Formats: sequence, structure tokens, C-alpha cells
Amino acid sequence: MRRTVVALSALAAVLLGAVPAASADSGTGAGQGWEPTPSKPWDVPAGLRCDFPVHGEPVVDEVVRHVLDTNPDGSAKRVTYKGDLVVRVTNTDTGAFFDADVSGWAIVEYRTDGSQFWSVRGPVLVGFGENGGTLPRGLDTIDGVYTMDISATGYKTVTMTHGTSDDLCARIG
Repeated sequence: MRRTVVALSALAAVLLGAVPAASADSGTGAGQGWEPTPSKPWDVPAGLRCDFPVHGEPVVDEVVRHVLDTNPDGSAKRVTYKGDLVVRVTNTDTGAFFDADVSGWAIVEYRTDGSQFWSVRGPVLVGFGENGGTLPRGLDTIDGVYTMDISATGYKTVTMTHGTSDDLCARIG
């Protein structure tokens, strides 16, 4: 079933490394102010998120973004993200993997101090370092209705209205 909710590539930018790209409509909803924002593959060393090294790579990536507001210098201030995103998360020690559907929807406020505020509905892939947020060290799919405040230092505060968290380290460990 196709889910057109949020694929928070901005989170991928924080955790995984998203690469914004402006291109023509490719049937993903781009155009009319929407532009593709593809995610790059990423690697996390053992001990940073999971006890083992992890590789992530999009297997479905139809995420688009729309800039809602800009700063005086023209940089994005508020951006909405949506679209299908499935990331294959792999334990590179064993080859075990899980395809995480992280096709959520979000509005992200990018603050001038480097912090961010996310209003989210749906699943998003989030990594937490040791003492790096309100969830323990790990790599989680957070699904539901929630906000995430990411400080300028990277500390992530998740405030859940309704939802769940799925520990991907346990799934592929």
C-alpha cells in the first residue's frame, strides 16, 4: 500500500545525510513548489547508535519538500516534507537487515542558531547517541503524532502526543 505521508529527509540530513535537489516533476508530487529531496546512503560506526556498525540506504525514495517560509537571507526557515521513503537498515557485521518504512509527514522549522523544531505525523527514522536525547542510544522508527526539538548541539527531545518507537538495533542485532 502506498503511503504518502512524511518521509522526513530533513531528519535524514541530521542523522543520515539528505541531499536536497531541485529538479523537474517526476511523478512524485514535485512541481507546483514541491521539489525532490533524495536521501544518500549512510554509515554509522559500532557503538554510536547500535553495538555494531550500521549501513542505511533508501530502497524507495519519493520524498519531496516545499519551502513555506524563508529567512531574510533566502535560506529555508519552514519546510514541509512528504512522500514514500523505505530505508534498508543493515547490520554490516552479520548482513541482517530490515526495510524500515519511514514515510512520514513533517513541517520542520530551521532556526538561525542551527537548531530545528519538527511537527510530525507518521514514521521517521531517528538516531540517538549516548545521552543525546529523550530516548536511549539507538536507531528507532518513531511513528505517531509528535514533535521533536533538536538543539543546536544535536540533543533531541521527542514529545509524543500518540505513538510508538521501534528499536531497529534490536531488529537487526
